[in-house]
Order: sequence, then structure tokens, then C-alpha cells
Amino acid sequence: MNDKHLSTQFDTELSAVSTRVMEMGGMVESQIRMAVHALSEFSEEAAAQVKEIETRVNLMEVEIDRELSSIIARRQPTARDLRLLVAISKTTANLERTGDEAVKIARMVKSIIGSGAARTLPASELHVAADLASGLLRKALDAFARLDANVAVSILKEDDLIDREFDGFVRKLITYMMEDPRTISASLDLLFVAKAIERIGDHAKNIAEFIIYVVKGADVRHASMEQIESVVR
Repeated sequence: MNDKHLSTQFDTELSAVSTRVMEMGGMVESQIRMAVHALSEFSEEAAAQVKEIETRVNLMEVEIDRELSSIIARRQPTARDLRLLVAISKTTANLERTGDEAVKIARMVKSIIGSGAARTLPASELHVAADLASGLLRKALDAFARLDANVAVSILKEDDLIDREFDGFVRKLITYMMEDPRTISASLDLLFVAKAIERIGDHAKNIAEFIIYVVKGADVRHASMEQIESVVR
């Protein structure tokens, strides 16, 4: 079997596993949309659907990792191909954890509904952050599909917007609890929702860092923005 044939087979396997990552990403995006809908409408039905999707997401993570291990064992890739396989593994782990955050949102929504305080809480204040986080994950997946390091840098910058939304919401929620201490328990559930949304943004940021790792061969996880931009230029 000649080298060209081996290379073609390897490219086909890489393409197949990358497609699986996009499928997994699509399922996680569905989880987030359903979780945000559950929060907006305080819908127990939507919250339950988030949990149902989790089983499929977890199974896909295991299947992708198994396929990656098989590819590494059979092909013994080097340099950029190996970086891509490592990045795919880390990306699927971040997608699974993003799904966990969506499940956390759904769980908190059910708790808030059970408290009877659903309609009195400032949940609408979280819509901007939720939209930002969801959009950031979608952008990260698109950038990963194209291995676009420049878009990855823009994702790292945009994550700061979610962090600022989170900080602002926490301040508002503290004021709300001080004004009406009866809402403290339900408000804490809402605080966990806000933190889960922030973490979704963090996972999108992690995926962006892996894109730069694949394209540039540099680990920028703890680098400053100035250093990252220098690497990508």
C-alpha cells in the first residue's frame, strides 16, 4: 500500500471524526437553546428535554474518544495532525462540559419553578448573556471547522463581554435579594444559572485556544491577548 493511499485514508478518517465533532456541537447547541427557552418561559417540559439530550452527548464523547485512540494507534500521526487529534479530544470534552452547564441551567429552572418565585425573579436580565454565550459557541464551532485562527482570537476577546454581563447581573441580583430577603433561595438558583452561562462562554474560549494550537502550534491558554495576537499574526 503506497504512501498516497495511506494519506488519503488518514484524511478520510480525520474528516469523519471532525464531522462527528460538529454533530456533537449541534446537539450541545440544541441543549443550550432548550435551556434558555426553559429559563425564558419557566418551562419544565423544556428543562426535561435538556436532560434527555445529555445522554446522547455523553455517548458521542465516548465514541469520538474511542475513534481518536484508534486513529492514533494505527496511523501514528506527527506534528500538525497529532495536534489536530489532541485538539479534537479536548474540544469534545469542552462540548460535553458545555452540555453539563445546560443541564445545570435546566435543573435550576425546575428548582425555581418549584419555589413558586419564578415570575418575580429578574431572569430576563440573563437573556443578553445567554445569547452571547450561545453565539460564541456557534462561532467557535464554525471556526474549528475552518481552523480559522483569526476568528479564534476574536472569540477570546468577546468572552470578556460575557464576563462583564455576569458581573453586572450579580450586582443586580444582590440588590434584589437585599430588597426582598424572601427571594434569596430562588435568587441563588438564578445565580447558578448565570454562572453556568458564563461557563459556556469559557468553554467556547477554550475551543478557540485549541484552534490556535492546531494552526500555529502554540499553547496560548495562559498567554496575554497581546502575546496571542503576536502568535497569530
